[in-house]
Amino acid sequence: MSSTSSTVERAFAAALYADSDAALDTGASLLAADPAADAELARRGEEFVAAAWRRGWQPADVVRIVRRELDDVHVRLVSELVLAEAARDGASRTPRWTAQLDELRGLGAEPGTSRPDRFQYATSALELYRLLLRLPSLEPLDAHVPSAPRAPGGGAAPRDTRMLTRIRALLAKAEATGFPEEAEALSAKAQELMARHSIDEALLAARTHAKDAPGACRIGVDAPYETAKAVLLDAVAGANRCRAVWNEALGFSTVVGFEPDLEAVELLYTSLLVQATAAMTKAEAAQRAGGRKRTKSFRQSFLAAYAHRIGDRLADAAEGQVTATEGEAAAAAGELLPVLAARDVAVTDETERMFPDTVTTRMRGVNDLAGWQEGAAAADRAQVRARPPLRRP
Repeated sequence: MSSTSSTVERAFAAALYADSDAALDTGASLLAADPAADAELARRGEEFVAAAWRRGWQPADVVRIVRRELDDVHVRLVSELVLAEAARDGASRTPRWTAQLDELRGLGAEPGTSRPDRFQYATSALELYRLLLRLPSLEPLDAHVPSAPRAPGGGAAPRDTRMLTRIRALLAKAEATGFPEEAEALSAKAQELMARHSIDEALLAARTHAKDAPGACRIGVDAPYETAKAVLLDAVAGANRCRAVWNEALGFSTVVGFEPDLEAVELLYTSLLVQATAAMTKAEAAQRAGGRKRTKSFRQSFLAAYAHRIGDRLADAAEGQVTATEGEAAAAAGELLPVLAARDVAVTDETERMFPDTVTTRMRGVNDLAGWQEGAAAADRAQVRARPPLRRP
């Protein structure tokens, strides 16, 4: 064993398997005193990241849990390690995995860009490695490139990235504008495009006999008021023919569905959460101006009512879509409805395979009438619209 490896091993033996500050300081002191150990320390960090992938984690999952449990310096460090491991590994990954890496690059998380003083760097690395070592195993998501849908000519069917870019741009504008009428028009247009995109993808897969199968993604459900947020996400998932399973301990929900529908859930949930937060802040300010001070209970009740009412609206929208489909020409409806029914069965089966044991969670702490009423009213104002009638493409 080289002296460099010996330094790292002694530091790990001192710090990684004990929770005391003294043990951490001992390990960090050993590393700080040996500059030659930096490369080995980084290499071992990449190994810890790769081990997390084998336990079912993905880049966004790891960064999210580090942000939740530690500090910004640890987030920068783990982001660098993730990108360094990806460059070294070179494995073909799914578009979703690749997009997570691209997002880290967009944040400037290139390897070697953040180096505080040596002792602080060693301390942060050891704190991070403690967390990575103790990550539990998760239900695996497919990280490798699946078989692509086939186009009629035999080639892979292209994904309509322009459509998704347009949807994201519309929702970003809806969230940023200060004019409710403009936000309504932008959000409604985005919802129409999401519906059309999902339907076209389903029909294309059926017509080309593509071996399309449900996938899954994880979406962060952050504190505070995470139960209400999980309920909101579940409602959005259900309306888009997906299923959501909440992991309260780790702060995320796993959403199971076909890829176009997963993309719609991510976009719509994020947009509705932004709308809910903005409406809650405004309503709370008005309540406090009137002399109320029970901020926490107001917010909890507000978001609970918002999630409950949005669920009702989305369910109505889904039922309206079925009714509209039944009114279409028989040939069009006869082609699409069996496709959607088969996809519903496939999503249910995949969810039960991934999560054979689930429990129902009750929402607690909802006891503020004003918060509930304001949340329900905000949900009624949120931009959710029934999908347009289905027509043959």
